[in-house]
Amino acid sequence: MVRKIVRDPMFLQQKSEPATEADIQIVQDLIDTLNENLERCVGMAANMIGEKKQIMVVAVGPIVIPMINPVITEKSGKYETEEGCLSLDGMRRCTRYKEIGVDYLDRNFQKQHDKYSDFIAQVIQHEIDHFSGILI
Repeated sequence: MVRKIVRDPMFLQQKSEPATEADIQIVQDLIDTLNENLERCVGMAANMIGEKKQIMVVAVGPIVIPMINPVITEKSGKYETEEGCLSLDGMRRCTRYKEIGVDYLDRNFQKQHDKYSDFIAQVIQHEIDHFSGILI
């Protein structure tokens, strides 16, 4: 189900809780909502649709990858950049890493580890920041 995008900074600054298998519908709602907004968004965290859970999705070309309880386990190539967010107006400065390794659960709650670089790594870092209530 496509959900409304939350734009309330007070809600977005709250910390997210780890997801469980009971939260599986949030994964599908995130995928549906991201697909509806692909022309202006390539990643989405659950708090952006009103759910304080550590679930995110990222579009890699035509494929949308859900990540449940993701944790960045390695990072290299620190740099400064500017980012926007569908939940916020304008651009903001932030620090990111060019290459990251991420441990996460897939939509079947199977453990995964993948490495990402460049723009996709930046998107993943942005969405993981949402879990801590960090607004760029």
